[in-house]
Amino acid sequence: MKVPASTYRLQIRSSFTLFDAAETVPYLKSLGVDWVYLSPILTAEQRSDHGYDVTDPSSVDPERGGPEGLLALSAAAREHGMGVLVDIVPNHVGVASPAQNPWWWSLLQEGRGSPYAEAFDVDWDFGAGRIRIPVLGGDDDLDVLEVADGELHYYGHRFPLAAGSYSDGDSPRAVHERQHYELVSWRRADNELNYRRFFAVNTLAGIRVENPWVFDQAHAEVKRWFDAGLVDGLRVDHPDGLADPAGYLRWLKDLSGGAYVLVEKILEPGEELPTEFACEGTTGYDALADLDRLLVEPAGEAALNALDAQLRSGEPADYAGMILGTKRAVADGMLRSEVLRLARLVHADAGLSADLSAEASADALAEVIAAFPVYRTYLPTGEDVLREACAAAARQRPDLSDTLEALLPLLLKPETELGLRFQQTSGMVMAKGVEDTAFYRYNRLGTLTEVGADPSHFSLAPEEFHRRMAERQESLPLSMTTLTTHDTKRSEDTRARISVIAELPAEWAGTLDTLRGLAPVPDGPFEALLWQAVIGAWPASRERLHAYAEKAAREAANSTTWTDPDEKFESRVTAAVNAAFDDDRVTTVIEDFVARTAAFAATNSLSLKLLQLTMPGVPDVYQGTEFHDRSLADPDNRRAVDFERRETALAVLDAGTLPADFRDEAAKLLVTSRALRLRRDRPELFEGYRPVLASGPAADHLVAFDRGAGATRGALTLATRLPCGLERAGGWRDTAVELSTAMCDELTGRTHGPGPVPVADILQPYPVALLAPVNGENA
Repeated sequence: MKVPASTYRLQIRSSFTLFDAAETVPYLKSLGVDWVYLSPILTAEQRSDHGYDVTDPSSVDPERGGPEGLLALSAAAREHGMGVLVDIVPNHVGVASPAQNPWWWSLLQEGRGSPYAEAFDVDWDFGAGRIRIPVLGGDDDLDVLEVADGELHYYGHRFPLAAGSYSDGDSPRAVHERQHYELVSWRRADNELNYRRFFAVNTLAGIRVENPWVFDQAHAEVKRWFDAGLVDGLRVDHPDGLADPAGYLRWLKDLSGGAYVLVEKILEPGEELPTEFACEGTTGYDALADLDRLLVEPAGEAALNALDAQLRSGEPADYAGMILGTKRAVADGMLRSEVLRLARLVHADAGLSADLSAEASADALAEVIAAFPVYRTYLPTGEDVLREACAAAARQRPDLSDTLEALLPLLLKPETELGLRFQQTSGMVMAKGVEDTAFYRYNRLGTLTEVGADPSHFSLAPEEFHRRMAERQESLPLSMTTLTTHDTKRSEDTRARISVIAELPAEWAGTLDTLRGLAPVPDGPFEALLWQAVIGAWPASRERLHAYAEKAAREAANSTTWTDPDEKFESRVTAAVNAAFDDDRVTTVIEDFVARTAAFAATNSLSLKLLQLTMPGVPDVYQGTEFHDRSLADPDNRRAVDFERRETALAVLDAGTLPADFRDEAAKLLVTSRALRLRRDRPELFEGYRPVLASGPAADHLVAFDRGAGATRGALTLATRLPCGLERAGGWRDTAVELSTAMCDELTGRTHGPGPVPVADILQPYPVALLAPVNGENA
C-alpha cells in the first residue's frame, strides 16, 4: 500500500477544474506536498461548487474536467513523483434536478418497478405506493403544474411521466395523481417524507450501497481509476450514514486493491475508531480539536464563563442540557420523518403494536437519540453506548421507562431493519442538533465549537497532549491530521486569533460591551458569536460577513430560522454588520482589538501549523492555507485561491529572502514548505514520538517533541503556546532545552547544540522551530 507523507486538498469545480489542478502540481511539489487530495469529481448537479451531490457515479464530471482532466492531473502527479487521493460520496446522490440523475429519473418514472428501486431507501407503503417529493411552495401549487414535452413541469422543476399515464385533454393535476411520485409542500418534509436523505437535505437521497449490485454500479468508475493507475487512495464521505460501514469499507479495500483509505468519521472525545473498519484512519477533526485546545489558556475559562452567563441574563450555559434540547428539537422537527419511520418499524413487529402506542414509540426513540453521546453505534460494537443512552433517556423521562425497556432489545438487533436504521438515524440528529445548532449557541469561545470537538472541553494541558500524540503514533500513525477543511466553521487562522481571547478575557469583555452598545443585536450569546467572527476574520468584505451572520443566526435558531426568518431581528443583525464598515467608532473598536492581538494571533497560527505538520499522522494542507486564511463557515472557506501569488512567494523564499517579521504572510509559507519538505524527503525523522521538556521559568509556554524512533534522534519541533502570557511574564528568560546533538533549524538555517540551548536563541525571529540532526546525525 502506498501511503502519503502529506496531502494538499484542492476544491475541484467548474471554475477550478482538474486541468487547473494539473497546472498547480509543480508548485505543490515545490511546496513539499506528497499527494494531491481532490474534492469529489464524479458527475454532480450542474453548477455545484462542492460536488457532494453526485448525479451520475459512472463518470467524471465534465464540468470539472471530465476523464481527460483526471488523466491530465494524474499524469502531472506521476511526472512529479506524487500520488492522488480522491474524495468519494457513497451515502447519497443528488436529486435536485431529476433529469440529471438517471437512477432517480427511472425511480420516479417506474416506481417500484424501476431497476433502481432497490438502490434507494423508500418506504413505499407509507406513501401509498408513491414517493413524496417536497418541492411545492404549498399544496395549492398543484394547480400550476403543466405537462410539456412528455414531462410534468412545476416552474423550473421537471419530472418524468409514467408510461401510459397521460392522454390529450388530461389535466396536469389528474396526470400527477397517476405518477409513482407525489409532489408535496416543502413544509411536509419534516413529518411525511418517505425516503432516506442526507441529514435534512431533501435534494440528497440516500442510496443502499450495502446491496452488492448497487455498490458495484456506484463504484464502477472508482474501480476504473485504480485499474488504470490514476489514483492511489480514497477519502470516504459520511460513512456513518451507511447501513454497514464496516462491510462497505471491506468491499472498498478489495475494489481498490488494498489502497490507502480514510473515513470522514467524527470521533467524540474518548471515542475510538472501530477496529473492524478497514481503513487507515479519519480525516483529522480529532487532531484539530487537540491542537486548538493546546493553545487555549485554561485560566481564561472562568472569566469567559461569567461573561457568557451575563449574556444569558445571568444564567450559566448548561451545554449538556443544551445539546439534549437541540437534538430533541431536531428529532421532533426537521428529522421527524426519520424518527416516525423507526416508530413504524417498531409496530411492524408482530405483538408489539398492542403494547406500545405509535406516539410513545416515537417519543421514546427521539429521547434515546437525543441522549446519544456519540454519532452512532456499529453493533455489536457500541452496545454499551446504546444501553447507557436508553438508561439516560429513562432518567430524563421516567414516564417513558416501560416503553424504553421494551424498545432496547429491538434496538440491539442489527440484523433487523429497525436496529439497522436506528444506527443510521442517530448520527443525523447529532450532526444537525450539535454541529449545526448548538455550536452556534454555545459561544463563550468560538475556537471550541469546531466539527468533531466538544466545546465544554476548554483547554488541553501539554502533558495530556503528549499522551494523546504518543497514542496516535502507536494506534493511528497513518490517520490524517488537519487544521482547516471545506467544512470547518472557522479556518485555522481565524481560530488562532479568537483563541487569544482566552488570554485577554477582561479586554475582550470590554470590547464586546462597547460593540454591543454601538451596534446592538437583541440576542446576547449571538452577539458574542458575531463579534468574535468579525474580529477573527478581519479584514473581511461586507458581503462575506453578511452571509456568515445570516447563516449563523438561522443555524442557531434562537431568534430566527431558515424556514421562518424573523425580519425584524435579521435587520438588526444586518445593521450591526454594516456598522463595522460604516460607523467609524465600531470600525475603530474592531481594528484596535485586532491590532492588540495581532502578534499573539500570528504566533498561534505558526504554532498550530508546525505542530500539525510534524505531529504523528499524515498532515493535510487545505487549499491556500500556506498563507494566512481567515475564513468562516462554508461557502466562505471555499473561495478561489491565488496560486500564482503563492508560487511567486515561495520562489522568493527559496532564493534566500526570508521574512524578518513572523507576522509577515510569507512566514507561514516558510513554516509550511520547510515542514512538508522535511517530512517528504527525510521520513526516517518521523517514525516515533516522545515529549521534549524544557527547563526554566517559561517552560510551560513551550510545546516540543522529538519524532525519532526509540533512542534515535528525529525531527524536533518547538512551538510557543500562550504567547500573551509569555510576554507578560517577561519572555523566555533562561528557559532552555537540552540537545544531545547538533541540530539545524530548517526555518533559519542556524545550528544549535549540543548541550543546553536557551529557547530564546532558538525561537528567533520566529516563535517556532523545526530542528533536524546536522549531517544526518541521529545520536
